[in-house]
Amino acid sequence: MSQTPDTVFQRLTRLNDTFTRAERQLAGSLLENYPVSGLGSITNVARNANVSTPTVVRMMHKIGYSGFPDFQNALRQEVEAKISNPIAKHESWAAQAPDEHILNRFTKAATQNIRQSLAQIETRDFEAAADLLADDSRTTYIVGGRITRALADYFFLHMQVIRREVALIQSISNAWPHDLLNVETGDVLVVFDVRRYENATLKLAEMAKRKGARIILFTDQWQSPVSTFAELVFASRIEVPSAWDSAIVPMLFVETLLAAVQERTWDKTRDRMETLEEMFDETRFFRKFT
Repeated sequence: MSQTPDTVFQRLTRLNDTFTRAERQLAGSLLENYPVSGLGSITNVARNANVSTPTVVRMMHKIGYSGFPDFQNALRQEVEAKISNPIAKHESWAAQAPDEHILNRFTKAATQNIRQSLAQIETRDFEAAADLLADDSRTTYIVGGRITRALADYFFLHMQVIRREVALIQSISNAWPHDLLNVETGDVLVVFDVRRYENATLKLAEMAKRKGARIILFTDQWQSPVSTFAELVFASRIEVPSAWDSAIVPMLFVETLLAAVQERTWDKTRDRMETLEEMFDETRFFRKFT
């Protein structure tokens, strides 16, 4: 299976160290209001970045496009992918579905997603996220959206066992501003937000950032607008032959991060787990066969 091409955002950020001063200035302008900032005429794009049009053309070639029209076509495809609903996504892949069983097609897509996502993750960012989450002097707040709240719930349940001072925010209710009352400078907000990005989640992140929260974002390859406020961003490939996006890669990142935090806090976490098991025994929540 061929690899899914990098998004324009990923190319601009990955190749930033290779740009000239003018090209970095252009890249910054394009990323400032991405992807809208790149959809105007080449003259407007150059003017907004205060660079020349030849600079725009040169950088388009440098990041792998044949020219400005090719660059804009890639941007438009990203916009279309971001806003596509489940029915449109199903019709898109169903028309080109190969004559293989869905188990094989889905597994191949998911495996490719894992490979590509792992190739793009920065290990230093992963370690930094684990360090922040292991520090129980900082309260950790966790929030997800209509679909991603399942990931947020899962992450919260395990973090609650690993350490104290962990809170789950329900962004789909109108009570989440109450949770922000307790946010202090240095606290951590973990946000799950994938395409069809939710306005409430963006506003929550913006307000938490103003209060001094350090934001960790789990998102997709097109990157939620929350990335503007996030300190650490983990982007997952989520496209599979389905009307719905896949949670396999975000779940992989979540479970690996949980393991990393647990390693850092094991002495305290082991005591918490032992106490929890004693409570389970007392309440007889689970059947025992010995």
